[in-house]
Amino acid sequence: MITISQRGINMPSSPIRKLSSFAEAAKKEGVKVYHLNIGQPDIETPSVMMEAVHQASLKVLEYTDSAGILSFRKKLAQYYQSKNIDVDYEDILITIGGSEGILFAFMACLDVGDEIIVPEPFYANYIGFAMAAGIHIVPITSTIESGFALPPIASFKEKITTKTKGIFICNPNNPTGYVYSEKELLQIRDLIKEHDLYLFSDEAYTEFSYEGKVKSTLTLLGVEDRVIMIDTFSKKYSACGARIGALVTKNKLVIEAVMKFAQARLSPPTLEQIAAEAALNLPNNYFEETRKEYQHRREVLINRLQKMKGVYCPTPNGAFYVMAKLPVAHTDHFCQWLLTHFRYQNATLMLAPGSGFYTTPGLGNQEVRLAYVIHVEAINAAMDCLEQALLEYSIWSHS
Repeated sequence: MITISQRGINMPSSPIRKLSSFAEAAKKEGVKVYHLNIGQPDIETPSVMMEAVHQASLKVLEYTDSAGILSFRKKLAQYYQSKNIDVDYEDILITIGGSEGILFAFMACLDVGDEIIVPEPFYANYIGFAMAAGIHIVPITSTIESGFALPPIASFKEKITTKTKGIFICNPNNPTGYVYSEKELLQIRDLIKEHDLYLFSDEAYTEFSYEGKVKSTLTLLGVEDRVIMIDTFSKKYSACGARIGALVTKNKLVIEAVMKFAQARLSPPTLEQIAAEAALNLPNNYFEETRKEYQHRREVLINRLQKMKGVYCPTPNGAFYVMAKLPVAHTDHFCQWLLTHFRYQNATLMLAPGSGFYTTPGLGNQEVRLAYVIHVEAINAAMDCLEQALLEYSIWSHS
Protein backbone atom coordinates (compact mmCIF):
# COMPACT_ATOMS: atom_id res chain seq x y z
CA MET A 1 0.00 0.00 0.00
CA ILE A 2 1.28 3.44 -0.93
CA THR A 3 1.76 5.68 2.11
CA ILE A 4 3.10 9.15 2.83
CA SER A 5 6.15 9.82 4.96
CA GLN A 6 6.10 10.18 8.71
CA ARG A 7 7.41 13.69 8.12
CA GLY A 8 4.32 14.45 6.05
CA ILE A 9 2.07 13.05 8.76
CA ASN A 10 3.80 15.04 11.51
CA MET A 11 3.90 18.36 9.66
CA PRO A 12 1.56 20.66 11.62
CA SER A 13 -1.20 22.62 9.94
CA SER A 14 -0.75 26.36 9.71
CA PRO A 15 -2.70 28.18 12.44
CA ILE A 16 -2.91 31.08 10.01
CA ARG A 17 -4.51 29.19 7.13
CA LYS A 18 -5.99 25.97 8.53
CA LEU A 19 -9.46 27.46 8.96
CA SER A 20 -9.57 28.88 5.43
CA SER A 21 -12.12 26.34 4.20
CA PHE A 22 -14.58 27.54 6.88
CA ALA A 23 -13.98 31.15 5.88
CA GLU A 24 -14.63 30.33 2.23
CA ALA A 25 -17.84 28.49 3.15
CA ALA A 26 -19.02 31.56 5.08
CA LYS A 27 -18.26 33.82 2.13
CA LYS A 28 -20.28 31.57 -0.18
CA GLU A 29 -23.23 32.23 2.13
CA GLY A 30 -22.73 35.96 1.53
CA VAL A 31 -21.10 36.59 4.93
CA LYS A 32 -18.44 39.31 5.20
CA VAL A 33 -15.26 37.85 6.76
CA TYR A 34 -12.73 40.26 8.28
CA HIS A 35 -9.30 38.68 7.89
CA LEU A 36 -7.14 39.40 10.90
CA ASN A 37 -5.59 35.94 10.70
CA ILE A 38 -2.95 36.61 8.05
CA GLY A 39 -0.25 39.21 7.52
CA GLN A 40 -1.52 40.25 4.10
CA PRO A 41 -1.48 44.07 4.07
CA ASP A 42 -4.18 45.95 2.17
CA ILE A 43 -1.78 48.84 1.48
CA GLU A 44 -1.19 49.16 -2.25
CA THR A 45 2.01 47.67 -3.62
CA PRO A 46 4.14 50.62 -4.82
CA SER A 47 3.31 51.44 -8.43
CA VAL A 48 7.02 51.67 -9.31
CA MET A 49 7.27 47.92 -8.77
CA MET A 50 4.45 47.16 -11.18
CA GLU A 51 5.72 49.71 -13.72
CA ALA A 52 9.22 48.23 -13.66
CA VAL A 53 7.80 44.85 -14.69
CA HIS A 54 5.61 46.35 -17.42
CA GLN A 55 8.52 48.39 -18.79
CA ALA A 56 11.04 45.54 -18.74
CA SER A 57 12.15 45.06 -22.36
CA LEU A 58 12.71 41.34 -22.15
CA LYS A 59 12.48 39.24 -25.31
CA VAL A 60 13.34 36.10 -23.37
CA LEU A 61 12.48 35.55 -19.71
CA GLU A 62 15.83 34.07 -18.75
CA TYR A 63 17.34 32.62 -15.62
CA THR A 64 19.20 35.15 -13.50
CA ASP A 65 22.37 34.44 -11.56
CA SER A 66 21.59 31.91 -8.81
CA ALA A 67 22.57 34.53 -6.23
CA GLY A 68 20.24 37.09 -7.78
CA ILE A 69 20.55 39.96 -10.26
CA LEU A 70 23.84 41.74 -9.60
CA SER A 71 22.46 45.29 -9.86
CA PHE A 72 19.69 44.32 -7.40
CA ARG A 73 22.17 42.91 -4.88
CA LYS A 74 24.32 46.05 -5.15
CA LYS A 75 21.30 48.31 -4.52
CA LEU A 76 20.22 46.14 -1.61
CA ALA A 77 23.70 46.44 -0.11
CA GLN A 78 23.35 50.23 -0.34
CA TYR A 79 20.00 50.02 1.43
CA TYR A 80 21.56 48.09 4.31
CA GLN A 81 24.54 50.47 4.42
CA SER A 82 22.11 53.37 4.81
CA LYS A 83 20.94 51.60 7.98
CA ASN A 84 24.55 51.36 9.26
CA ILE A 85 24.82 47.67 8.37
CA ASP A 86 28.30 47.03 7.00
CA VAL A 87 27.74 44.55 4.16
CA ASP A 88 28.45 44.47 0.44
CA TYR A 89 26.67 42.69 -2.39
CA GLU A 90 28.85 39.59 -2.01
CA ASP A 91 27.32 39.09 1.46
CA ILE A 92 23.81 38.87 -0.05
CA LEU A 93 21.96 36.07 -1.82
CA ILE A 94 18.46 36.66 -3.16
CA THR A 95 16.00 33.96 -2.14
CA ILE A 96 12.46 32.92 -3.02
CA GLY A 97 10.91 34.76 -0.11
CA GLY A 98 12.29 34.83 3.41
CA SER A 99 11.08 31.25 3.75
CA GLU A 100 13.69 29.88 1.35
CA GLY A 101 16.33 32.00 3.06
CA ILE A 102 15.56 30.36 6.42
CA LEU A 103 15.56 26.88 4.91
CA PHE A 104 18.87 27.51 3.10
CA ALA A 105 20.42 28.86 6.31
CA PHE A 106 19.37 25.75 8.23
CA MET A 107 20.64 23.37 5.56
CA ALA A 108 23.95 25.19 5.12
CA CYS A 109 24.79 25.60 8.80
CA LEU A 110 23.21 22.61 10.54
CA ASP A 111 23.36 18.84 10.29
CA VAL A 112 20.44 16.44 10.63
CA GLY A 113 19.63 16.04 14.34
CA ASP A 114 21.09 19.39 15.39
CA GLU A 115 19.07 21.71 17.63
CA ILE A 116 18.27 25.42 17.63
CA ILE A 117 16.77 27.34 20.52
CA VAL A 118 13.83 29.58 19.63
CA PRO A 119 11.78 31.84 21.93
CA GLU A 120 8.11 30.90 21.68
CA PRO A 121 5.56 31.86 20.55
CA PHE A 122 7.18 31.97 17.10
CA TYR A 123 6.10 32.05 13.46
CA ALA A 124 4.50 28.67 12.91
CA ASN A 125 6.26 27.91 9.62
CA TYR A 126 9.62 27.71 11.40
CA ILE A 127 8.50 24.23 12.45
CA GLY A 128 8.08 23.20 8.82
CA PHE A 129 11.47 24.61 7.81
CA ALA A 130 13.13 22.78 10.70
CA MET A 131 11.43 19.51 9.76
CA ALA A 132 12.49 19.91 6.13
CA ALA A 133 16.10 20.44 7.23
CA GLY A 134 15.96 17.53 9.68
CA ILE A 135 16.72 19.65 12.74
CA HIS A 136 14.90 20.19 16.03
CA ILE A 137 13.48 23.35 17.59
CA VAL A 138 13.97 23.66 21.34
CA PRO A 139 11.50 26.28 22.66
CA ILE A 140 12.11 28.83 25.40
CA THR A 141 8.78 30.27 26.51
CA SER A 142 8.13 34.00 26.70
CA THR A 143 4.91 35.09 28.40
CA ILE A 144 2.09 37.41 27.53
CA GLU A 145 2.30 38.84 31.06
CA SER A 146 5.83 40.13 30.32
CA GLY A 147 4.74 41.46 26.94
CA PHE A 148 6.72 38.58 25.38
CA ALA A 149 10.08 39.99 26.41
CA LEU A 150 13.18 37.83 25.92
CA PRO A 151 13.16 35.04 28.51
CA PRO A 152 16.05 35.10 31.02
CA ILE A 153 19.37 34.11 29.44
CA ALA A 154 19.74 31.51 32.20
CA SER A 155 16.81 29.62 30.67
CA PHE A 156 18.66 29.48 27.33
CA LYS A 157 21.80 28.15 29.01
CA GLU A 158 19.77 25.38 30.64
CA LYS A 159 18.69 24.16 27.20
CA ILE A 160 22.13 24.13 25.56
CA THR A 161 23.48 20.64 24.84
CA THR A 162 26.12 19.17 22.54
CA LYS A 163 23.45 19.17 19.80
CA THR A 164 22.73 22.90 20.12
CA LYS A 165 24.09 24.79 17.13
CA GLY A 166 22.18 28.06 17.13
CA ILE A 167 19.71 30.59 18.49
CA PHE A 168 16.88 31.81 16.26
CA ILE A 169 15.04 35.08 16.86
CA CYS A 170 12.52 37.19 14.94
CA ASN A 171 12.89 40.93 15.48
CA PRO A 172 10.40 42.65 15.43
CA ASN A 173 8.63 39.49 16.37
CA ASN A 174 5.95 37.60 14.52
CA PRO A 175 3.48 36.75 16.13
CA THR A 176 3.89 39.04 19.17
CA GLY A 177 5.08 42.36 17.75
CA TYR A 178 7.76 42.50 20.46
CA VAL A 179 10.97 44.42 19.61
CA TYR A 180 14.11 43.14 21.31
CA SER A 181 16.09 45.86 23.07
CA GLU A 182 19.80 46.46 22.51
CA LYS A 183 20.43 45.02 25.99
CA GLU A 184 18.59 41.81 25.07
CA LEU A 185 20.47 41.50 21.78
CA LEU A 186 23.79 41.97 23.55
CA GLN A 187 22.86 39.18 25.96
CA ILE A 188 22.20 36.91 22.99
CA ARG A 189 25.48 38.01 21.40
CA ASP A 190 27.43 37.08 24.51
CA LEU A 191 25.64 33.73 24.68
CA ILE A 192 26.48 32.70 21.12
CA LYS A 193 30.12 33.75 21.63
CA GLU A 194 30.37 31.78 24.85
CA HIS A 195 28.90 28.60 23.38
CA ASP A 196 30.14 28.92 19.78
CA LEU A 197 26.67 29.10 18.22
CA TYR A 198 25.07 30.64 15.14
CA LEU A 199 22.51 33.41 15.47
CA PHE A 200 19.73 33.18 12.89
CA SER A 201 17.67 36.37 12.74
CA ASP A 202 14.41 36.93 10.86
CA GLU A 203 14.26 40.70 10.32
CA ALA A 204 11.31 40.95 7.94
CA TYR A 205 9.61 43.74 9.91
CA THR A 206 12.48 46.11 10.74
CA GLU A 207 10.84 49.06 8.99
CA PHE A 208 7.81 48.79 11.27
CA SER A 209 8.95 49.83 14.73
CA TYR A 210 6.90 52.40 16.62
CA GLU A 211 9.11 53.37 19.57
CA GLY A 212 12.54 53.77 18.00
CA LYS A 213 14.63 51.96 15.41
CA VAL A 214 15.33 48.25 15.45
CA LYS A 215 18.94 47.20 15.95
CA SER A 216 19.95 44.63 13.36
CA THR A 217 21.87 41.57 14.52
CA LEU A 218 24.34 42.33 11.72
CA THR A 219 25.53 45.34 13.74
CA LEU A 220 26.50 43.23 16.77
CA LEU A 221 30.26 43.48 17.19
CA GLY A 222 32.44 40.44 17.60
CA VAL A 223 30.01 37.91 16.09
CA GLU A 224 29.98 38.95 12.46
CA ASP A 225 30.82 35.44 11.27
CA ARG A 226 28.07 33.88 13.39
CA VAL A 227 25.06 35.95 12.27
CA ILE A 228 22.78 34.93 9.40
CA MET A 229 20.09 37.53 8.77
CA ILE A 230 16.95 36.83 6.74
CA ASP A 231 15.03 39.64 5.08
CA THR A 232 12.02 39.85 2.78
CA PHE A 233 10.27 42.32 0.49
CA SER A 234 6.86 40.79 1.23
CA LYS A 235 5.99 42.96 4.22
CA LYS A 236 8.13 46.04 3.60
CA TYR A 237 6.48 46.83 0.30
CA SER A 238 3.17 44.99 0.63
CA ALA A 239 4.31 42.56 -2.06
CA CYS A 240 3.65 39.19 -0.43
CA GLY A 241 2.98 37.44 -3.74
CA ALA A 242 6.31 38.47 -5.23
CA ARG A 243 8.21 35.97 -3.02
CA ILE A 244 11.52 37.82 -2.89
CA GLY A 245 13.78 37.65 0.15
CA ALA A 246 17.46 37.77 1.01
CA LEU A 247 19.98 35.87 3.09
CA VAL A 248 22.70 38.16 4.41
CA THR A 249 25.86 37.14 6.26
CA LYS A 250 29.52 38.12 6.55
CA ASN A 251 30.45 34.44 6.83
CA LYS A 252 31.97 33.55 3.45
CA LEU A 253 31.82 29.79 4.09
CA VAL A 254 28.08 30.05 4.75
CA ILE A 255 27.62 32.08 1.56
CA GLU A 256 29.51 29.41 -0.41
CA ALA A 257 27.37 26.63 1.08
CA VAL A 258 24.10 28.48 0.52
CA MET A 259 25.15 29.21 -3.05
CA LYS A 260 25.20 25.46 -3.75
CA PHE A 261 21.57 25.17 -2.65
CA ALA A 262 20.73 28.29 -4.67
CA GLN A 263 22.31 26.76 -7.77
CA ALA A 264 20.35 23.56 -7.25
CA ARG A 265 17.08 25.50 -7.46
CA LEU A 266 18.52 27.45 -10.45
CA SER A 267 17.50 31.08 -9.79
CA PRO A 268 15.10 33.40 -8.01
CA PRO A 269 12.20 34.64 -10.18
CA THR A 270 13.30 37.27 -12.70
CA LEU A 271 10.27 39.58 -12.89
CA GLU A 272 9.90 39.72 -9.12
CA GLN A 273 13.55 40.72 -8.76
CA ILE A 274 13.03 43.52 -11.28
CA ALA A 275 10.07 44.74 -9.22
CA ALA A 276 11.98 44.50 -5.94
CA GLU A 277 14.97 46.38 -7.33
CA ALA A 278 12.65 49.18 -8.43
CA ALA A 279 11.24 49.39 -4.88
CA LEU A 280 14.69 50.34 -3.61
CA ASN A 281 14.37 53.61 -5.57
CA LEU A 282 11.43 54.75 -3.44
CA PRO A 283 12.02 57.87 -1.33
CA ASN A 284 12.85 57.49 2.36
CA ASN A 285 9.46 58.86 3.41
CA TYR A 286 7.73 55.84 1.90
CA PHE A 287 8.31 53.93 5.12
CA GLU A 288 7.41 56.96 7.23
CA GLU A 289 3.93 57.03 5.72
CA THR A 290 3.31 53.30 5.91
CA ARG A 291 4.67 53.19 9.46
CA LYS A 292 2.28 55.96 10.52
CA GLU A 293 -0.63 54.07 8.99
CA TYR A 294 0.24 50.85 10.81
CA GLN A 295 0.80 52.72 14.06
CA HIS A 296 -2.68 54.25 13.77
CA ARG A 297 -4.20 50.84 13.10
CA ARG A 298 -2.32 49.40 16.07
CA GLU A 299 -3.65 52.09 18.40
CA VAL A 300 -7.23 51.51 17.25
CA LEU A 301 -6.97 47.73 17.59
CA ILE A 302 -5.25 47.78 21.00
CA ASN A 303 -7.68 50.34 22.36
CA ARG A 304 -10.65 48.22 21.36
CA LEU A 305 -9.15 44.97 22.69
CA GLN A 306 -8.12 46.42 26.02
CA LYS A 307 -11.66 47.70 26.64
CA MET A 308 -13.22 44.24 26.18
CA LYS A 309 -14.14 42.38 29.33
CA GLY A 310 -11.76 39.52 30.09
CA VAL A 311 -9.33 40.31 27.26
CA TYR A 312 -5.64 40.86 28.03
CA CYS A 313 -3.46 42.40 25.35
CA PRO A 314 0.03 43.92 25.74
CA THR A 315 0.94 46.75 23.37
CA PRO A 316 3.43 45.57 20.71
CA ASN A 317 6.22 47.89 19.57
CA GLY A 318 6.74 46.55 16.07
CA ALA A 319 5.60 44.52 13.08
CA PHE A 320 1.80 44.51 12.58
CA TYR A 321 0.71 41.72 14.89
CA VAL A 322 -0.57 41.41 18.41
CA MET A 323 -1.20 38.41 20.64
CA ALA A 324 -4.25 38.68 22.87
CA LYS A 325 -5.56 36.44 25.63
CA LEU A 326 -9.31 35.84 25.38
CA PRO A 327 -11.77 34.68 28.06
CA VAL A 328 -12.30 31.31 26.35
CA ALA A 329 -10.93 27.85 27.14
CA HIS A 330 -9.68 26.95 23.66
CA THR A 331 -9.21 29.50 20.90
CA ASP A 332 -8.89 26.75 18.26
CA HIS A 333 -12.57 25.96 18.88
CA PHE A 334 -13.55 29.60 19.29
CA CYS A 335 -11.91 30.65 16.00
CA GLN A 336 -13.69 27.88 14.11
CA TRP A 337 -16.98 28.74 15.83
CA LEU A 338 -16.60 32.34 14.64
CA LEU A 339 -16.64 31.13 11.04
CA THR A 340 -19.26 28.38 11.33
CA HIS A 341 -21.78 29.66 13.87
CA PHE A 342 -21.34 33.37 14.60
CA ARG A 343 -22.76 36.21 12.55
CA TYR A 344 -23.09 39.89 13.48
CA GLN A 345 -24.69 42.19 10.93
CA ASN A 346 -23.99 39.43 8.39
CA ALA A 347 -20.28 39.51 9.18
CA THR A 348 -17.69 37.62 11.20
CA LEU A 349 -13.91 37.60 11.60
CA MET A 350 -11.04 35.19 11.15
CA LEU A 351 -8.28 34.94 13.76
CA ALA A 352 -5.20 32.72 14.11
CA PRO A 353 -5.40 30.41 17.17
CA GLY A 354 -2.47 30.93 19.53
CA SER A 355 -1.61 27.28 20.15
CA GLY A 356 -0.13 26.96 16.65
CA PHE A 357 2.63 29.41 17.53
CA TYR A 358 3.90 27.24 20.40
CA THR A 359 5.51 23.82 20.46
CA THR A 360 5.16 23.30 24.21
CA PRO A 361 1.92 21.32 24.71
CA GLY A 362 -0.89 23.24 26.40
CA LEU A 363 0.44 26.73 25.74
CA GLY A 364 -1.43 29.36 23.76
CA ASN A 365 -4.85 27.75 24.18
CA GLN A 366 -6.41 31.05 25.28
CA GLU A 367 -4.45 33.26 22.89
CA VAL A 368 -4.97 34.48 19.34
CA ARG A 369 -2.83 36.40 16.91
CA LEU A 370 -4.41 39.38 15.20
CA ALA A 371 -2.86 41.16 12.19
CA TYR A 372 -3.74 44.84 11.87
CA VAL A 373 -3.29 44.86 8.12
CA ILE A 374 -6.79 46.04 7.17
CA HIS A 375 -8.01 49.64 7.23
CA VAL A 376 -9.28 51.27 10.41
CA GLU A 377 -12.96 51.08 9.52
CA ALA A 378 -12.62 47.34 8.94
CA ILE A 379 -10.68 46.91 12.19
CA ASN A 380 -13.47 48.64 14.12
CA ALA A 381 -16.10 46.51 12.40
CA ALA A 382 -14.10 43.37 13.19
CA MET A 383 -13.80 44.44 16.84
CA ASP A 384 -17.58 45.00 16.96
CA CYS A 385 -17.89 41.37 15.82
CA LEU A 386 -15.36 40.11 18.36
CA GLU A 387 -16.96 41.94 21.27
CA GLN A 388 -20.38 40.52 20.42
CA ALA A 389 -18.91 37.08 19.73
CA LEU A 390 -17.30 36.83 23.15
CA LEU A 391 -20.67 37.55 24.77
CA GLU A 392 -22.51 35.00 22.64
CA TYR A 393 -19.80 32.35 22.91
CA SER A 394 -19.90 32.49 26.69
CA ILE A 395 -23.64 31.76 26.61
CA TRP A 396 -23.35 29.20 23.80
CA SER A 397 -20.50 27.23 25.42
CA HIS A 398 -22.40 26.97 28.72
CA SER A 399 -25.74 26.00 27.20
